[in-house]
Amino acid sequence: MTVSGRGGNILVDTNISQHYRPAELPFLESIDSLSGRVANEYRPILTDFLNPRQLYILETIVNRYEGVSFQTFGGYSSAELKRAIAFPDYFVPKADDFNITAFQIDYPSKFATLSHGQILGSIMGTGIDRDVIGDIVTDGLNWQFMCESEMADYVRAQVDRIGKIKIKLKEISPEEIIIPVDESEEVTTTVASLRVDALVSEGFHISRHHAKELVEGGMIKINWEDAGRPDLEISIQDIISVRGFGRLVVQDIAGTTKKGKIRIVLKVYNRNK
Repeated sequence: MTVSGRGGNILVDTNISQHYRPAELPFLESIDSLSGRVANEYRPILTDFLNPRQLYILETIVNRYEGVSFQTFGGYSSAELKRAIAFPDYFVPKADDFNITAFQIDYPSKFATLSHGQILGSIMGTGIDRDVIGDIVTDGLNWQFMCESEMADYVRAQVDRIGKIKIKLKEISPEEIIIPVDESEEVTTTVASLRVDALVSEGFHISRHHAKELVEGGMIKINWEDAGRPDLEISIQDIISVRGFGRLVVQDIAGTTKKGKIRIVLKVYNRNK
């Protein structure tokens, strides 16, 4: 679990909202509202699964509320997608309070192979929202995923195939969860701008033109949403997924060099290694 702190009341105004992309403002306002409810109603409130960028925003907002703290958990210690509990001083969260169910996918592994995209697509095909599902993990043969316990019975009843492959979902204990091997590489580099095409070009050592083509071809997602345009500016804890290449996570934006370039720290998951 990750613990963070506390601060003083806020309203979401232009001084705060100017630091976020327009598409992020509804989420920012929802976290501000949630934090206010925790403070006013003096009770803990649990979120859906949040991605690292959303968790970064949550920390920024919750920490401004006096007497409100938060903890996050995703089912296992190094989870990427996590649920958060915002809570008043008296409350001490336990792992069970995060309401996370872990499923193992029972499938004919001798005759079929699964992929992250197939699994997620089949689960989403039942009509549930993306933020009901946490990490999908594998050791190369076994596949597991985290799910909100509130929706676990529905998911178990609805998901009996991954693509054309007949499967069963088996609930497992926390001790049985696969801990993925971290094969990322941390890279400190400089870029001329924080445009998505600039970061993809630098992170995967491809031309800026090729990176732009990938964005325009719908091959790049930011936090699981289509990047849309090459000039979209990236922020701290954004996850950039590039089909066929891997993923980049923006760990830090660490100022500018004397020549005016932006120094950044990236976590690079390279599928082509």
